[in-house]
Amino acid sequence: MPSIEQSIEVEVPVSTAYNQWTQFEEFPSFMDGVDEVKQLDDTHLHWVASIGGHHEEWDAEITEQTPDQRIAWKATTGKGNAGVVTFHSLDADRTKIMLQLDWESEGMVEALGAMLGQDDRKVKGDLDRFKELIESRGAESGAWRGEVGQSA
Repeated sequence: MPSIEQSIEVEVPVSTAYNQWTQFEEFPSFMDGVDEVKQLDDTHLHWVASIGGHHEEWDAEITEQTPDQRIAWKATTGKGNAGVVTFHSLDADRTKIMLQLDWESEGMVEALGAMLGQDDRKVKGDLDRFKELIESRGAESGAWRGEVGQSA
């Protein structure tokens, strides 16, 4: 199962970075290939994406969410994937965001792309666009401050 770990520092307080990340329906504005994210309830999302020229849809469940610290999820339908994003306050106006993703690759093309680092570059680009989005706004567009416990 391919895995990616990427991080970025953003020039906003940890609560601003975290609050913006909870606005899942805005992910298409900075995630390449993500066409739509619908938040179905506090812990369930429906994703629509164009990946390698293929239309993909899947549902995901947020398995853990702690304000200003972490959000973890896993796919419940479609191609298997899971991940966690953590938020680390570096000072009052600077935050480090760390993202780890794991997914099931299908076929030679996806496996080769992962081996050649295409997926790492794609995620790095997504984080760069998130940085640009949040720093240019200077404030989050919304927030969800609820907690979700880690599933057993």
